[in-house]
Amino acid sequence: MRLYALCDEALLQRYNITLEQYVAIAKANNAEIIQYRNKTADIDFIKSRLIELRKLYDGFLIVNDKYELAPFCDGVHLGQEDISGIDHDKKKAIKIIKEAIGSDKILGLSTHNKQEVLEANELPLNYIGLGAYRDTSTKKDIQGVLGDQLDEIASYSKHFVAAIGGVKKTDTFKHVTYHVIGSGLFDES
Repeated sequence: MRLYALCDEALLQRYNITLEQYVAIAKANNAEIIQYRNKTADIDFIKSRLIELRKLYDGFLIVNDKYELAPFCDGVHLGQEDISGIDHDKKKAIKIIKEAIGSDKILGLSTHNKQEVLEANELPLNYIGLGAYRDTSTKKDIQGVLGDQLDEIASYSKHFVAAIGGVKKTDTFKHVTYHVIGSGLFDES
């Protein structure tokens, strides 16, 4: 299992955990990637959290949605709605984003079904997030739970696949590179 740790600001507050404590948990679980997600804060707060995380963690640091903050981390993870908000043509949207963040930055995209995975195959991405695997209490806008179909759908991807949504450290997949775990790090630690 290769861990992609999801550092969600709402989870930190819910569990009353500091960034330092979070990074310690992620490191104890050998996280290769940490993604910082904050859906409510302004850009300056998110930037300050990325700067703080970078001081604490020297692995890959990804920011969720805010591609304008790419200079403060190693890459960006976007949802389908994020790229369609830039341009309805996904290839054009990704080109705009890649130009904005630079060719040396990691770019990931959420996918939810086989069609989106096949579309992602045509895009210059570093990885895709695929899910949700299970129901999760932390994400309210789940389009559908894939369950055991996730691994089969992952087999269609030409990119690395990060399983998202209710994933546990003990889950096993044949076609998934990373387990994206958020609250599960606290529940299982």
